[in-house]
Amino acid sequence: LKHAFLKICGPCRETSAFNCCSDLLARVREACKLAKAPGDLSSNMACFTGLRDCLGAVANPIVAGGKTGSFKVCVCGGAGGIGQPLCLLMAQNPHVSELCVFDLTIAMVPAEGVATDLSHLDKKSKVKGYALDKDDKPLDKLAECLTGCHLVLVPAGLPRKPGMARADLLGVNAGIAKNIVEACAKFCPDAVLGLIVNPVNSVVPAMCELYKKAGLDPRKICGVTSLDIVRANKFVHELTGMPVETIDVPVVGGHAGVTILPLLSQVPACQSMSAEQIVALDKHVQDAGTDVVNAKGGKGSATLSMAYAGAKFGNAVLCGLAGIETTE
Repeated sequence: LKHAFLKICGPCRETSAFNCCSDLLARVREACKLAKAPGDLSSNMACFTGLRDCLGAVANPIVAGGKTGSFKVCVCGGAGGIGQPLCLLMAQNPHVSELCVFDLTIAMVPAEGVATDLSHLDKKSKVKGYALDKDDKPLDKLAECLTGCHLVLVPAGLPRKPGMARADLLGVNAGIAKNIVEACAKFCPDAVLGLIVNPVNSVVPAMCELYKKAGLDPRKICGVTSLDIVRANKFVHELTGMPVETIDVPVVGGHAGVTILPLLSQVPACQSMSAEQIVALDKHVQDAGTDVVNAKGGKGSATLSMAYAGAKFGNAVLCGLAGIETTE
């Protein structure tokens, strides 16, 4: 059983998480003791219930750790291509007790509509929508939305189109990020901000300077580049056939082209690759965002995969705030 759990439970690759499996193993053994007589329905039902709970905890290590937070999260740009699936994922997170969906009234789908839709999920999170007109200032209008937030995710701004570099978006998107970050500095200065605003390489340092001038901790502002790690993990899995749960590619640098540096030498699964495969894999990771933009033919960029990666980042932050040691 112990070996089975080690195979199932990805987090147990880390020594610090082994207590999770040990605890579950003890609970499984206890549950199995209950099934003594084949004809004893109540005993067998108790056994199956215990096993179900244990396996559910394996699938959700947040719950297995025995700590569940109760945090307020806001998604700014929550009615957009990244924002909607990101809100869907965050609304399901067991650490989220309150989710605010904010967007402009010019969004294709009203923020209140997204919030109402998500409010029907059978999860604990309370969901509410907020909308501003294009000329409204978040600094003046988002007090209720942002006050008390622990995490603010910002998938806002214009997406890339074919032929555009991320830097081409700087003028417009930096202004959008600035308005939101200024409002966060006023209403939730202790919140962690996850910026999904291209070009991340330029927008994040600029917003950190804004926080410094306000006397706030610039380390609260993070650029969400988790998608580069997600992509690298998947591509290594496809090349090697190794279980994707066992692959964890460290990616350093930035979030644009050659600034994306997957450290493949640190990945055991990559040790058998040729030099040519390593070079090709580097480029595949670096160009993956452009591949999506081109594949969508100018009708969007990486939205679903970015929402998934943003939710992974958000979950790591909330786990940390809940006192669960987390690496993301």
